[in-house]
Amino acid sequence: MAPTLASLVHHSALKLTVRAGEDRLDVPVRWAHVSELADPVPYMEGGELLLITALKLDAEDSEAMHRYVKRLAGAGVVGLGFAVGVNYDEVPEALVAAARQEGLPLLEVPRRTPFLAISKAVSAAIAADQYRAVTAGFAAQRELTRQTLAHGPEGLLAALAAQVDGWAALYDASGAVVATAPEWAGRRAARLTADVQRLRERPAPASSVVGGTGNAEHPENADRVELHSLGTSRRPRSALAVGTAAALGTAERYAVHSAIALLTLTTERSRSLHEAGLRIDAAVLRMLLAGEPDHARTVAGDLYGGLLDAPFRMIVAEQASASAARAHAGPHARAAAARSGPGTDASSTAGPAGEPLGALGTLVEVVESAAARSGEAVLVVPEGERLVVLATDGGAAVAACAEHASALEAGRPAPEPMTGGDQEGLVVGLSAPSGPIAASTAYRQAEQALSVARRRGRVCVEHEHLAAGSVLPLLADDAVRAFADGLLRALRDHDATGRGDLVASLRAWLSRHGQWDAAAADLGVHRHTLRYRMRRVEEILGRSLDDPDVRMELWLALKATSAE
Repeated sequence: MAPTLASLVHHSALKLTVRAGEDRLDVPVRWAHVSELADPVPYMEGGELLLITALKLDAEDSEAMHRYVKRLAGAGVVGLGFAVGVNYDEVPEALVAAARQEGLPLLEVPRRTPFLAISKAVSAAIAADQYRAVTAGFAAQRELTRQTLAHGPEGLLAALAAQVDGWAALYDASGAVVATAPEWAGRRAARLTADVQRLRERPAPASSVVGGTGNAEHPENADRVELHSLGTSRRPRSALAVGTAAALGTAERYAVHSAIALLTLTTERSRSLHEAGLRIDAAVLRMLLAGEPDHARTVAGDLYGGLLDAPFRMIVAEQASASAARAHAGPHARAAAARSGPGTDASSTAGPAGEPLGALGTLVEVVESAAARSGEAVLVVPEGERLVVLATDGGAAVAACAEHASALEAGRPAPEPMTGGDQEGLVVGLSAPSGPIAASTAYRQAEQALSVARRRGRVCVEHEHLAAGSVLPLLADDAVRAFADGLLRALRDHDATGRGDLVASLRAWLSRHGQWDAAAADLGVHRHTLRYRMRRVEEILGRSLDDPDVRMELWLALKATSAE
């Protein structure tokens, strides 16, 4: 432990005598400093034992000594050593009285004890304490490494909590608690989720200190908690919390730093391993889409558990800017992109090791964090400006994706972490439940849903909702409206001259499936009048209403323009 005034007093070679402040001798001494200045405070840092002979002081002046001692105590000086037999044969009573009044320990230094001996004793004690701390730190590092190898992050947290005499917790990328040690610390760790999310907004490596996680009713929970980001990437993927009753000592600090290094190694794969994993993911997905589920299972092995056998959903997501570009691309370009399949696109929106950035990167964290918390397997294949995800139907990953999209669409903060203020918009298509044999169908469904979401200005559309809904909302497209306007323009021009109401008559006749009497009754005209109007429609359009395709096109044109 660090040297204290008590340890110096009990040092047999120093022969120090306590003249004041007997109840404050357990204070640690950071250094021993000699100064004969009348005001040495500007050169003090706090924690020093000040050694003087009163060469420039009137140590018998009560008021002067009171001001001198009070100033020293206010500067954080922990003790005053007065050498007798130099300028004063005894410690002046004025100085003793002032020290007692301020509660500052006053030590009498005999003539035969040089100040240098005291400085050496303090220095040796500090060096010994540091050596013990380093030795203890290395021992803690060995124990943490052993526990990590034997029991993973959970074993490391347990060893760390024992080393710091407190508790430790590991958080995932979303700020959710992954593991704690001891188990009772789970509730305390859960209170820090918002602080962990704020920590992730800072460039890595980042750390912060949070105090008072308890409350007035439970003061025993008012821990001092240190938060540390884990990882080497721009956005930390996890965080470590260490809760203690007081600030960490040197040995405990070594243990925490060792834990950070070990957790970083265990929670982050190397760049080459990560790239290899991405290639395997993309290969497995291409095999599924090619109708080769058996080959996909062989390549995947146990990587995805039962994901490739259970009903799953296919998710296709794009950043809004890329989605808009696809919408304006020609049909040949869109077809070529669709034929290329997942895993073949390279884009500047991908970061190091192919990790997606921006809105897609956030979606990856949302999906993977939810899957990790529930123990699900998930297959994620970044494609630069596009992301393909295979996730268990009804699982936490699909639910988290839908919730994240709903939060973005509602314009409120997302339930999962959003880092930075440069998030681009997101467009997501979700397939219906499918199996490995129909993976290509699920991919097409997800793309179709994505296309509808893009056209409607939505964040997420599920294919099942399209099948259960109406085709009419799909007509809200500029190309469809342009076609409808062109098809009906001649009829509207005719009606504008006041020579009849051909558009309304056509709508009534089609809505009644060509029943003359019913349609005429709806219009309030004679059926012969309606027959005449329908002949005029045929003449103006140059098309026969007996053709079912013509009737269908006219009906859709009327529906597409009915909102105008």
